[in-house]
Amino acid sequence: MTDDLDTFRAETRAWLEANCPAEMREPVRSDADVVWGGRDQSKMTPAQKQWMDAMGARGWTVPDWPKQYGGGGLSPAETKILREEMARIKARNPLNSFGISMLGPALLKYGTEAQKLEHLPKIARGEIRWCQGYSEPGAGSDLAGLQTSAEDKGDHYLVNGQKVWTSYANYADWIFCLVRTDKSVKQAGISFVLFDMATPGVSTKPILLISGYSPFCETFFDNVKVPKENLVYEENKGWDVAKYLLGHEREMISGMGLGGSAGNPLVDGAKKTIGLTEGGTLADPVLRAQMALFEVRAKAFNAMSEKFIDDLKAGKAHPAQPSMMKYYGTELNKSRHELMMAAGGSDALEWESAESNNGAAPRAWLRTKANSIEGGTSEVQLNIISKRILELPDK
Repeated sequence: MTDDLDTFRAETRAWLEANCPAEMREPVRSDADVVWGGRDQSKMTPAQKQWMDAMGARGWTVPDWPKQYGGGGLSPAETKILREEMARIKARNPLNSFGISMLGPALLKYGTEAQKLEHLPKIARGEIRWCQGYSEPGAGSDLAGLQTSAEDKGDHYLVNGQKVWTSYANYADWIFCLVRTDKSVKQAGISFVLFDMATPGVSTKPILLISGYSPFCETFFDNVKVPKENLVYEENKGWDVAKYLLGHEREMISGMGLGGSAGNPLVDGAKKTIGLTEGGTLADPVLRAQMALFEVRAKAFNAMSEKFIDDLKAGKAHPAQPSMMKYYGTELNKSRHELMMAAGGSDALEWESAESNNGAAPRAWLRTKANSIEGGTSEVQLNIISKRILELPDK
């Protein structure tokens, strides 16, 4: 087995070296460097599309998915080697996708064979971009209170209502959405459906944030027809799908704590603004100590992430582990950007010049404030950890 893995590593290393464009080994500097795929690929650079297509054709955008659904069919050990070899050459993620990180795992568990064959290969190849329709104006952390309705019309549902904080809904091709199919009960009256954002009656409105950007939207449904075959799992049992998907969403958000395999180490950025002593260390001893502590915590988090992934693949993960990862990854990401701002001093607050890339640093710092809200607030995650892992009493 060791010989097989050594051969796989050598072959993977050679393939990555031959197929990963130089541009895709550079650090991610802005949102424009992140590839989401979708029907409209006009804004992708040639290198981005080349890298996404090459990895998609090999099934390596989702290396551990079964081959019949567009994946690579790799074992957990092989998947880990692929991640390591990509990190070695600082290769960017070829495709970021809510379809990969959230919907895909849910469909693999709860979808029909027809749904898997229809949607998963398109997700793996980056052909369809998905968004998530969970939160509503009156139902955020308490999803059981959602009111968006789906009326049974025989061969289809008629969906009416509103979602909010729908990330990138204005760019998405399809949505996975929680709807109410029974108003007499809460969790037991919710269903999980999929539909095309181009369906008549769907509209979006961006929400302007303090960062000046609008990743979030309000999403409106006005008599939207959703075919019955787009119901995932069973009617009124969407809560089971929703809970499973939330675990994967929290795992995805926790990944922000790792900072991305192609990103610049924190200290490298500080060297340019703070300067070095004659001994080659950062000139500011307080900031140097803070960054050293951060790096230790980041390495510990990375080790915990690897163990969690191994436990998950082996079926040994605790159901509340995603909450641990989400909470700590969120705090780590916020700390990273606060240190970046501290290292930049007053210049880091500059907002609009070409030199600052239109204020990329402060806008990214402000964006991290939402990390403790999205995917379940930090307070909710701590409650889950206290009850399900520490087994503390409610009072």
